[in-house]
Amino acid sequence: MFLSVKEEKIIINLPKNIQQEYSVNIDKYSKKTIISYVETILNNAERFYNRQFIVREKSNHHILECLEKMLEDYFNNEDLTTKGLPTVQHIATQLNVSPKYLSQLLKTITGQSTQQFIHDKLIEKAKEKLSVTNLTVSEIAYELLWTFAKLFKIIQK
Repeated sequence: MFLSVKEEKIIINLPKNIQQEYSVNIDKYSKKTIISYVETILNNAERFYNRQFIVREKSNHHILECLEKMLEDYFNNEDLTTKGLPTVQHIATQLNVSPKYLSQLLKTITGQSTQQFIHDKLIEKAKEKLSVTNLTVSEIAYELLWTFAKLFKIIQK
């Protein structure tokens, strides 16, 4: 998670407040106060995690650009039929982010999951081949057959 200096201070100070509350004389308000601090930590963690997708927009769009380039290169590779579709884990690793972060990033920017995004790019590639090459539908289907077959199996599940 990416935190600003201010956000980092907030997160660091809350456990200190819990420790301070725990180490002073315990009274009937101590338990409620500690629970309140824990809730505040959790609320801020969720808030800061979701905010990073908004405030890091430029960086996030760079990740999206890298992803699109990676998929374009991957789908242009002649070994696509033997390798199959790239996994979300593989893509996230290549982009140096976690699969969950990548999925939430794409959901925020495109409204799609990572898997949907990959499938759409594959379909775009098939459409492109239909419009800019002299390949027949059968030839394109043969070239992408294994990949499409796997895609349809995933969709049917």
